[in-house]
Amino acid sequence: MENGIFSNPLVKKILKRYEDLWALNYAGAVMAWDTETYMPEGAIAERSLVFGKLSVLRQRLLLHPEFVDLVEKAEKEENLNDYERGVVRVLKRAIEKLKKLPPDFVEEFSKTVNESKVYWRKAKSKNDYKLFAPYLEKIIELSRKRAEYLGYEEHPYDALLDYYEEGLLTREVDNLFSRLKPRIKSLYKRVLDSPKFIEKHPLEEEKYDVEKMKELNKFIIKEFGFPFNHGRIDVSAHPFTIGIGIKDVRITSRYAGIDFRRSLLATIHEFGHALYNLQIDERFIGTPIANGASYSIHESQSRFWENMIGRSKTFIEVYYDQMKKFLPFLSKYDVLDIYRYFNLVRPELIRVESDEISYHLHIILRFELEKSFMENSVDVNELPELWNSKIEEYIGVRPKTYSEGILQDIHWAQGSIGYFPTYSMGTILSVQLAKKMESDLGRLDEKIVNKEYDEIKRWLKEKIHRWGSVYPPKELIRKVMGEDIIIEPLINHLENKFREIY
Repeated sequence: MENGIFSNPLVKKILKRYEDLWALNYAGAVMAWDTETYMPEGAIAERSLVFGKLSVLRQRLLLHPEFVDLVEKAEKEENLNDYERGVVRVLKRAIEKLKKLPPDFVEEFSKTVNESKVYWRKAKSKNDYKLFAPYLEKIIELSRKRAEYLGYEEHPYDALLDYYEEGLLTREVDNLFSRLKPRIKSLYKRVLDSPKFIEKHPLEEEKYDVEKMKELNKFIIKEFGFPFNHGRIDVSAHPFTIGIGIKDVRITSRYAGIDFRRSLLATIHEFGHALYNLQIDERFIGTPIANGASYSIHESQSRFWENMIGRSKTFIEVYYDQMKKFLPFLSKYDVLDIYRYFNLVRPELIRVESDEISYHLHIILRFELEKSFMENSVDVNELPELWNSKIEEYIGVRPKTYSEGILQDIHWAQGSIGYFPTYSMGTILSVQLAKKMESDLGRLDEKIVNKEYDEIKRWLKEKIHRWGSVYPPKELIRKVMGEDIIIEPLINHLENKFREIY
């Protein structure tokens, strides 16, 4: 890899051998995108077998004795630069995990989750939990097995959290959420009790032309600088972003034909993820550090664009006239109407469509359930009722269907137990980032008014994106912020914003 940043002979040998793994990962990402977008439903059994075989092949390549020996020798080198240390750290973590997982387990897990996603979609569309329950039961069982294979010092959930947030422990999440939960619940109650509280906004009932909505979404992310020569936007049941490579990043959104903010904010959210992938240092192409540092840092990027920009009054003021061109019904509403609509706080069953305040209660609910999974203290058949009771207690509304309750998220279907806490952590971090950015660049509102998105993107690239996964997440956060994740900036942001609205 002759690009000026890797000079150590051992690391260069590692990267040369890693090219085969990178190519497999690249091909697997294309297949994963196709599975979620255009694959014929009847192809899932065959596709799942391929995913399973590829996962075993990746494991075999990564654990080849010669490759492992190179990584272990490189780890002892004293003259590595930061990039080289990052390569060795990322590979060492992957090797340590895969060494502990039997190949037949790796294949079974991959096959199960790829089949499961299809049955989750069927179950959600038909509102039939029984279709998905056997897969969920198996995924939980396999996740417990995975934790036992990997090992842990304090709690089995630690082994899964570490997949998404390097070094994160259950007790750290417990500590963060135990401080966040009462503050959020108090603020949520004050808003619901406000005389200005409205349960429904008329814009929620306005129907839109799906093709025009697609055009609006494309227009907005093009304004932000989404490079359509290196990316695309498609449709899926659950919006997502996939970085096939640094030069090929794809996002999806969804279109219900009503309540346009849901589609627009989801698209802006996914743009934040995509931008992170697109702005990783190009010299990392084909290396194991060409990924985001962690899921919480990735979520901080999507939540920054969604909440700090997309939900701001300034954004609506700047794009009000353009939005009316795509959605003519907006002529009946002024900027303040749309701003209130974008920032409605009220009991909402769906996590991805919830407000900035109650969003964290949705995440805490899922964290508590996942922790119960790993403690083997809940039965799959009891989950829907447990979910409904918790969301009624925390949010104040009870699901009438499985689709708006236990079946709303794809994460468990794809085996991503341990992912959810990173959403709250990333949202907290997004406010810290906005505060730090403003101290360096000036007011964010002024950047939006002047459409100075290139300046925002350059700052994010310099501070976070370009580094990929060179540094562990906690180290990168301290480098950027000079502090760890703390809840005070988030609470202050929410207090100030919703005091003005409500």
